[in-house]
Amino acid sequence: MKSYRKEMWFQTNKRREFINITNDVETCLKESDIQEGIVLVNAMHITASVFINDDETGLHHDFERFLEKLAPEKPYSQYEHNGYEDNADAHIKRQLMGREVVVAVTKGKLDFGPWEQVFYGEFDGMRKKRVLIKIIGE
Repeated sequence: MKSYRKEMWFQTNKRREFINITNDVETCLKESDIQEGIVLVNAMHITASVFINDDETGLHHDFERFLEKLAPEKPYSQYEHNGYEDNADAHIKRQLMGREVVVAVTKGKLDFGPWEQVFYGEFDGMRKKRVLIKIIGE
């Protein structure tokens, strides 16, 4: 069995962003030369997420609106966590969107359903953060 590992770094310009990283994951898969196996993609920070969904702008706005209703950024005083930092909402949003995804690899390709894409979700941005891509298989 072969193994491949790569870290990708992100620094967003906004506090919250969704970035399609599907092409990056596909590039890693090609570099790995693994034909059958699995790909793990996970956020290495507790205020960021990796998830699979459709790459549709309206849907991304819906995610943002939904998450903001469940865990509004402000007022900061509503959260016990917010003292030194003001990012309690980002921790909650990450829990809702998920930490990682696992995708099957079949014949050297990501084995997706229709419209599926991999996204990095940032909820407390404007600083450097990383995503781990781990691929195992043959």
